[in-house]
This record gives sequence, structure tokens and C-alpha cells, in this order.
Amino acid sequence: MRTEGDFIHIDEWLIPLSWLYGIGVRFRNWLFDVGILKSKAFDIPVISVGNITVGGSGKTPHVEYLIRLLQDKIKVATLSRGYKRKTRGYVLADDNSTVREIGDEPYQMKQKFSGIYVAVDEKRTRGIENLTTDSATNDVDVILLDDAFQHRYVKPGINILLVDYHRLIMFDRLLPAGRLREPQKGKNRADIVIITKCPKDLKPMEFRVLTKSMDLYPYQDLFFTTIDYDYLVGIFNGAKLPKEGIADRNVLLLTGIASPKQIVVDLESHCKSITPITLKDHHQFSGKDIARLTETYQDLPEPRIILTTEKDATRLQGTEGLDEDIRQNIYVLPIHIRFMLEEEERFNNKILSYVRKNSRNSILVKTKDDNKPRNGNHTGDRPGTISFRDN
Repeated sequence: MRTEGDFIHIDEWLIPLSWLYGIGVRFRNWLFDVGILKSKAFDIPVISVGNITVGGSGKTPHVEYLIRLLQDKIKVATLSRGYKRKTRGYVLADDNSTVREIGDEPYQMKQKFSGIYVAVDEKRTRGIENLTTDSATNDVDVILLDDAFQHRYVKPGINILLVDYHRLIMFDRLLPAGRLREPQKGKNRADIVIITKCPKDLKPMEFRVLTKSMDLYPYQDLFFTTIDYDYLVGIFNGAKLPKEGIADRNVLLLTGIASPKQIVVDLESHCKSITPITLKDHHQFSGKDIARLTETYQDLPEPRIILTTEKDATRLQGTEGLDEDIRQNIYVLPIHIRFMLEEEERFNNKILSYVRKNSRNSILVKTKDDNKPRNGNHTGDRPGTISFRDN
């Protein structure tokens, strides 16, 4: 089918090194599986969102989906390592936190969702302990772990694995020949698997082929999501532009993310032309980058516009050297995920059911207690972390 090899490149000459790398990863996983290395469970709902490949699979928009689902009902915290931040240890974000202090993705979430706790810590167990015991955050009801599928020192209640439609793990190889962080069977730890960035026109047969190819266990649930785009928003002028507003424009697409190709695919039929400037993930923009951006933009024929991602926008906002013409014509492209096959309600119910069963002090606990049988034999009182494979 069309997904095989879509964006995958295998360096065949590196396969012997992948074999050696695989020995190390398998040995580490074995140490956790037999209990020599310990995974710690917590008495609070913990939901992990991650992948087993290097590069973007849509973690941030899926975490944001969970935030939107939960934030009006309970107190939500996100915890990540804060990749490329200039600080160390546990840091709780506040309104004055910067990208340098907490990293671009946590900064983006704090800017978009002011009512949640956003924390970073390279040691996730310590981060969870701080969130649940510090007086400033101990009313937290659920913790969302961003990019923690390989961080096995934490045992989440729900493990969500994201698989990029264009880099399906069954066609990939281990690092360094391919992009897999661990062998494909690592997917067996997931309670929920989501194939992300799916084309909107997937046919029923393709869904069936993908489902069979993933070869999941009965305790695992499979979902499919696609990307939708919101209004374009000017980074510096705050102006809003409908996505249809670029139909007659020449677009300069500036990205410093792991996997920008899907954005190009999505936009190329909605604008006059696309000229990409593609930088490494989490790239810090330099004076040389700004000069390249300016020169490329000025070479584009009118009408023209610059588009970038929300994550890149967090780093561009503090960048010097942008001339006024660029500042007035650079827009961020907000995205959100949408569940396919009308499966949104089923996914939402699984998440909410888990949180209800395990919440310590939220309004959802009251809802659970109000509906609990009075004979005292209700099994929903059981504390601790419950995986869907137990349900």
C-alpha cells in the first residue's frame, strides 16, 4: 500500500550497528521486564504519550488534545524532560518562564493552557513526586507524560504509543540504519496505539490493512488520527487569516521540527507554491538563519507569506534581526488532531473512565461516588494505577 517507504530511508550499510544497538536495548528492556530495574507506579492517574521512533509523530498535538479533554473537569499537569532547555532538574513553569528555561514544547503548552501545571524534569519519577507533594501543585488530578514511552522507570496507568502513518514501524529498522529507538515488539507495552498523520481520504480497505499490519494484542486499542489546521495567526501582528486566504499566495514554509513533510503535502494543493526552509528539530535560529530567511522571502514573487509551526514560533518570538516586512507577514499554522472512523467518543470514554477510577481528589471522584452502589461491593474503589488491559 502507499504507506510503505513513504518517508522511510534505511541505511543498509549501518544494519550491523543496528544489530549491536538492538542487543543493548533488548537487554535494558529485559532488566525492566524481570524486575532488576524497577518501574514505579503512582497513586494518581498518569498517562504517557510517546513513540518508539526518533522524530516527530505528533506527540504535542495529542497531548494538547488530552489537555482540552480534561482541563475543564480536573486539574491537569504535563511533565516532560524539557528538551534543549538550559536548566537542569525540576522546574515548574510560571507566567514568566522562557523557552531557554523549560524548552519550546512546554513553553508552547504553558502559553496555550494557562490553567494547567507545566513542569520539566529529566527524571520523571522525581518530577511526579514533586508535582504531587509540593504545596503549589499537590491538587493535581492527572499527569500527562510527554515523550516517555522509553522512560520505563515510571509505570503509567495508560501508555499511548503514536505511530506516524508515513513511518510505520513495521517497515522501519533500528537506529542507526533506521529510526526505531527499540525493536517493534516494544509496542506490546502500549495500552492504546494511534496511527497519526493519516491522509483524510484513507479508504476502508486501507484501514483494515493497517489494522492487520499492526498485529496488536486483544488488550490494545487502535485509533487513527489526522491533522486539521486552524486559522493562521500572525506571530507579531496578531492578525487572523483563514487557511483559504493563502490560495493565491507563494508560501515560504519555515520549520525546525522533526517531520515537516506532511505539512508540505497538506498545503501544496491550497496555495500557489511552497518553498520550504527545513531545519533540525528544536533548532535555535541564528543570525545566519535569519539572513537566509530574509533572502529567500525577498526572492519570492508577490503575493507572498511566511508560515511556520507553533513550536518554531516560540523560538522566533525572541529572535533578533527580523525586518518589519517579515514581522508583518509571518504566520503560525496552528494544528489539532481529529479522530477518524468516528472513534473520538470511544477514545474519550476510555481516558475519562480511567481517570474516574483512579482520581484522588477531583470532581470526578464525587461523580464516581454518587453513582456507586451502596452495598459496599463496588470494585471501582480499588486505588492505584489500572491499565486498560486489566479492564
